Amino acid sequence: MNLMLTLFRSTILTVGLVSSLLSTGRAQTQAEKGSAVPTSQKDIQALVDQAAAKTLEKFASKKLGSNELAITLIDLRDAAHPVQASYRGDVPMYPASVIKLFYLTAAHRQMEDGKLKDTAELRRAMRDMIVESLNEATGYIVDLLTGTTSGPELSDAEIKEWHDKRDAVNRYFSSLGYTNINVNKKPWCEGPYGRETQATKLFKPTRNQLTTEATARLLSEIATGKAVSVARCEEMKELLKREYEKPGNNDGQAHGFTAMALPKGAKLWSKAGWTSDTRHDAAYVEMPDGAKFVLVTFTLNHASEREIIPAVAKTVIAGLCPTK
Repeated sequence: MNLMLTLFRSTILTVGLVSSLLSTGRAQTQAEKGSAVPTSQKDIQALVDQAAAKTLEKFASKKLGSNELAITLIDLRDAAHPVQASYRGDVPMYPASVIKLFYLTAAHRQMEDGKLKDTAELRRAMRDMIVESLNEATGYIVDLLTGTTSGPELSDAEIKEWHDKRDAVNRYFSSLGYTNINVNKKPWCEGPYGRETQATKLFKPTRNQLTTEATARLLSEIATGKAVSVARCEEMKELLKREYEKPGNNDGQAHGFTAMALPKGAKLWSKAGWTSDTRHDAAYVEMPDGAKFVLVTFTLNHASEREIIPAVAKTVIAGLCPTK
């Protein structure tokens, strides 16, 4: 009996030792393959905090303030379980051309529901709005989405009715749980005229406003086929695709912004824009190693600093895709 007990204990110890060695071997293999890649929300948040801190430090001489930067990162390596982190991601800011992502999605939603007729002119306007970033095309789409038009000032009763219609896109995104945003203004370079001026004076907020969190959520839903239907999301992605490595490409959104930090072979879908005092980018990236992420960066008062957004992206990419 004692001999059998001894043999049993010896077998248990041997199995335990083998199991331990196998576990150690697996851990070493994972380390060799890059176990430093962040996976938890805590890790992703630390990476975003690091990107913000390094960027603020790098551009301290340019007086980049902590209140002039906002970042949201969504790690989509596991699309079923995305991991999100932000730096000032819930702060509303003027979004320049990034607002056009919301009009594009709303247009496809209305087409999907049969509320908006799919025409060649609408398709042309959507392309010009996203690819060429034309404000005239954007204004055309806003009118279609809301049943409003620009023109001379209206009576008090008429302008209230007009503004209520113009709020249709806001109501749509509010129904989906989007908060802290305003998406009911036509974009303009010279300033508003007529009833646009009248509405700006009467109603608040007076400008379009987005947060990086809302923008990142929308872009991630487009990237994963959840914003409308899979087919319509693919159509939207086709307009957002940036051929940043293509020689002779004169698309400013392809060469500037996040694209400046991407390695060869990465794929980019984005909507970027700038005004005299803002510079913003919403990018979906697929890296050569298989990593996928959405990175949205907004800046204020530093439109001429073309390196800020790429600096954020460089730190994020280095953290998500460390050199093996």
